[in-house]
Amino acid sequence: MKRVSAAVLVLSFALAFSVSAQPKEHSMTGCLQKGAEPDTYMVSDVEGKGPKTIGIVSNTANLAPHVGHKIEVTGTAVPAKEVEADKNIPKADHYMKLTAVKMISATCP
Repeated sequence: MKRVSAAVLVLSFALAFSVSAQPKEHSMTGCLQKGAEPDTYMVSDVEGKGPKTIGIVSNTANLAPHVGHKIEVTGTAVPAKEVEADKNIPKADHYMKLTAVKMISATCP
């Protein structure tokens, strides 16, 4: 019985750790720009004290209509070392996989 209890306890901790280790979604606001390569985008003039540019690693939304707009992006951070060698991702201070995009304004500062 002690072995079963110990196994359940170990599995519970493993599951809790794997859930807590997943990247958390966050939102940032800035101006959407086209990247140098086709179908690549980045966010510049990011508000707040954090990074000022975001390289968009992947997204499911159609971003083309929002170029030049102020947008809010939501997603998860991607470590720079995972993407900086990819020429299809614009160089930036921060990188994100987007899960949502919301237009804030049709113009950018």
